[in-house]
Amino acid sequence: MKKPYSNTKATLALAKASFRSIMRSPSAVVFTLAFPLIFILVFGFLGGGGVKVDLAIAPGSDVQNPIIGALEKIAVVRLVKDQNAAEVKTNLEKGHLDAVISVQKNPAGLPAFIADVKYTSASMDKGNILKSILNNLLYSLNTQNVKPTVAQIKESTVTGRIYRTIDFILPGQLGFSLLSTGVFGTAFVFFSLRQTLVIKRFFATPVKRSSIVIGEGLARIGFALIGALFIILVGHFFFHFTLIHGTITVLNMLVLAAIGVIVFMGFGFVVSGLAKSESTIPPISNIITLPQFLLSGTFFSINAFPSWLQPISRALPLTYLNDAMRKVAFEGAGLWDVKHQILIMLIWGLGIYAVAVKVFKWE
Repeated sequence: MKKPYSNTKATLALAKASFRSIMRSPSAVVFTLAFPLIFILVFGFLGGGGVKVDLAIAPGSDVQNPIIGALEKIAVVRLVKDQNAAEVKTNLEKGHLDAVISVQKNPAGLPAFIADVKYTSASMDKGNILKSILNNLLYSLNTQNVKPTVAQIKESTVTGRIYRTIDFILPGQLGFSLLSTGVFGTAFVFFSLRQTLVIKRFFATPVKRSSIVIGEGLARIGFALIGALFIILVGHFFFHFTLIHGTITVLNMLVLAAIGVIVFMGFGFVVSGLAKSESTIPPISNIITLPQFLLSGTFFSINAFPSWLQPISRALPLTYLNDAMRKVAFEGAGLWDVKHQILIMLIWGLGIYAVAVKVFKWE
């Protein structure tokens, strides 16, 4: 008896053929592996550093005293307020804060103000910068007053994880790799299949349209995950990229990568539907990818952007993927802990696929 036609087998066969074709594509390898890897190597060798020192003001501090007032005028210091004691402690240990300062009036009289500063070993380079700033500040305050020792500073250090440049850069480059794979790869593939009448030939077979899309999608996701795993392992073993929970962290990052590339493939479907010729695909794709590459925290924290630009950055899907990747890798967050970021990406996915259904062309 003749066996019934299996669309599942057809889907897997299409996925296998498409995966082989991706592996043979120089552009796919460049955008997914070579391009992000170059940036990772460059920033990995550059090491750490920063231009701002994040200094938290401990709850209950006397914020009206001269020490706080003087710190507010120093451009290098970014004062962090309105955090409770638990938040300050957690952020200090994780390296999100470089130090915390508690300033109190001295009931004994002199010194008039006592500042207790705690640093974190997670960013001792910034801690050393802050120590120099505080020493100069203390000297200035004491010499400007008639009475000596108007202010005194006590210092201590708490243990925290070392936050390296690679811990910030790698998730951003991984996110951009997934964005490029999803948008450029999907757009070029489906436009080419339509122009070469391959899809039209599929219609003469029992293969369902859904099998074509799912097969291509599985190949794209599989290739993206292999690339993501390669990037993570290179970063970890060569540049000490932080993976708090080891294999579990890697698996969580791969789940996020799969969600990200599925969402970004929706943009690729839209581009392939809008493009009138193959030469118009790169400009349209760049309109989608370039703003996210620059504004989604790939190289710099979005907090460093002007205040008017930050809402735009926080509206982009790549921002939430990058943020989720960093929380999972460095902070040891689970997928449930980054549910907000995942939800925003899924909302973007629903919206972009709704547009893709309207503009996508089969012929």
